[in-house]
Amino acid sequence: MKLSIITVNLNNRDGLQKTIDSVVSQTFRDFEWIVIDGGSTDGSKELIEQYADHFAYWVSEPDKGIYNAMNKGIKVAKGDYLQFLNSGDWLFDETALERIFSHCFDADIVYGDMGICEGNKIDIRKYSEKLSFNYLLGYSLGHCATFHKREILQEELYDEELKIVADWKFFLTQALKNSKFEHLGETVSCFDTTGISSTGGHKVIAEREKVIKEMKIPESILNDCVFMDEMEKEMRVYLDRVRKMIDYSKKKKLYRKMISGCLRMVELLDNMI
Repeated sequence: MKLSIITVNLNNRDGLQKTIDSVVSQTFRDFEWIVIDGGSTDGSKELIEQYADHFAYWVSEPDKGIYNAMNKGIKVAKGDYLQFLNSGDWLFDETALERIFSHCFDADIVYGDMGICEGNKIDIRKYSEKLSFNYLLGYSLGHCATFHKREILQEELYDEELKIVADWKFFLTQALKNSKFEHLGETVSCFDTTGISSTGGHKVIAEREKVIKEMKIPESILNDCVFMDEMEKEMRVYLDRVRKMIDYSKKKKLYRKMISGCLRMVELLDNMI
């Protein structure tokens, strides 16, 4: 079996319905579906029972938080890869999984692009082709657009002491272990921005600082990451200026070699960052 989809829910019946609708409509079917409900009292359990035939495993009982619930799903999963599609998140379209698994890959962590939904507007977040430690230190991957090899998650479950950033800690730890990451240029899913990781704000920062301290990352590496991040921002500003110059040159029909030279410069800088 290629995939285990794990859905965690707590008192989010409407969001769970949206997630269910997106999964049952998939053209790709080589997956099992695991639903971990935290003992909901809003009708979620009844909805799960209504769709029970679609699930390889489901449970509705109190848990110790979202990562405890996700770990419950990991422990019973049997797919080659695991994807977390929590209640309120949904697959981008009915061919999303088919497009992903039409690619041949064997990386430890495979990630696609993700839609960020705010109201009726969806912005596609396109992730970097190459992930550096510096990138993962400052950012994270979208969990609902990421596929993890089952073995690496079952060997190292999410840190349940954390309430918001345990998935970020996992990605950072895998980068330090030199695990292989691979990006597929496919939009996989859409993310519900009402979740705690989107609204936690200062709690996210506090937990990240705690993780960095506990991981004992040398200060010299952290300083280098800050420097690289600042340099990358400056280069992106420069890239924007070059692109504007190209647009201006095209409108004014200036010398063609100047445009091609600028385009080459943009290409080189894009590859660097």
